[in-house]
Amino acid sequence: MPILLLFVIMPVLEMWLLIEVGSRIGALVTIGLVLMTAMIGLALLRQQGVSTLMRANQRMQSGQLPAQEMVEGIFLAVGGALLLTPGFVTDAIGFACLIPGLRQVIIGRLLKRVILRATSGGAGFYSSTQFRQGPSRGNDGEDIIEGEYRQEGDNPNRDKLN
Repeated sequence: MPILLLFVIMPVLEMWLLIEVGSRIGALVTIGLVLMTAMIGLALLRQQGVSTLMRANQRMQSGQLPAQEMVEGIFLAVGGALLLTPGFVTDAIGFACLIPGLRQVIIGRLLKRVILRATSGGAGFYSSTQFRQGPSRGNDGEDIIEGEYRQEGDNPNRDKLN
């Protein structure tokens, strides 16, 4: 269904809306409006892109992973592409991706939805390191014995530096 929406319904909606707006305010004014939203969007994309890049640089220099900035970069790229696509619906979605406060809300809700799906669907991340004393227990209640092994004929000194 999302592919149908993206490639069939969205262009039809855009054409209908462009025809409606063009019949009310005129074709040239409609074309000018589409071009103006593209230019404003590109200027906003440039400003927000540089800002996001600077924040990502600062986080990397402080030894942190710029995860938020990477997600914002994806949103900026999508927003820029949508603003270059002629139409008012794509422009509205593109501007939503480029306006900082609105972008933060969208990213927050999207991340919440992804986290909820991952945790409710049984997916998740598990640590293989256990920090409790005593023997570990497997899913069937049996003890887990941790250790190292080697095959017969292995040289135990092979990995040591001389």
